[in-house]
Amino acid sequence: MKQYVVDAFTDKVFAGNPAAICIMEQWLPDETMQKIAVENNLSETAFAVKENEGYHLRWFTPGGEVELCGHATLATAYVIMRFIEPGCRQIDFQTLSGVLTVKGEDDLLIMNFPSFSLTPIEITDKIIQAIGIKPVQAFMGADMVCVLESEEKVREIVPNLDVICELDGVCLHVTAKGKEYDCVTRTFAPKCNVAEDPVCGRGHCHVVPLWAKKLGKKDLTAYQASSRGGVLYCSYEKERTVLCGKAALFSEAQIYFDEV
Repeated sequence: MKQYVVDAFTDKVFAGNPAAICIMEQWLPDETMQKIAVENNLSETAFAVKENEGYHLRWFTPGGEVELCGHATLATAYVIMRFIEPGCRQIDFQTLSGVLTVKGEDDLLIMNFPSFSLTPIEITDKIIQAIGIKPVQAFMGADMVCVLESEEKVREIVPNLDVICELDGVCLHVTAKGKEYDCVTRTFAPKCNVAEDPVCGRGHCHVVPLWAKKLGKKDLTAYQASSRGGVLYCSYEKERTVLCGKAALFSEAQIYFDEV
């Protein structure tokens, strides 16, 4: 089976967030897709099958299937528009999070995702232990979000992954107002067997609504401060968050396995 690895939210390889992409004629057993994700050992492996005018898209981490993934959606759209359906400039993906639409404009891929609503929560000792510092604020959506006082504090975080696994939410996003960018964020996902997500689209469906309200602006430029780094061009549309980014092809390969 053909597999592509694409670096998302970057215009060059060895940056952004890598995702493995498999465009298939029919579904493999869930167990096989999970084994492929474990073998790839990337934060996400995406599998897509053509359905009517769009595609059915699923995402697997090494720890299991997830209901939303931004960077692997962007990477899948990149593969389809470049290799599978050249000339296609809009794709509707049927997913566990509903229909996600990706449009291509020049070298940008524009994704329309659901926004996550956030509720303020108490800053507990466990939260402080998880990130080694007391946040200014903490919120709960599908994931937990901690706001720190500065970009430097976000970059300096040394997470306690075992404690993060004990917190509510799928992922933990640590964020602050940026200097060069509107906001700077890091994402930790040990529950998905991903220590730190290099660039997290799902996370920005949490932090973009937060910072749009804090900064009083609709359009934001966000930076993910992982070791690889990545830039997202974002727009807050209330119930929806628009995420824009570029992508770079790292590899094309054939993978071999017994379909049992």
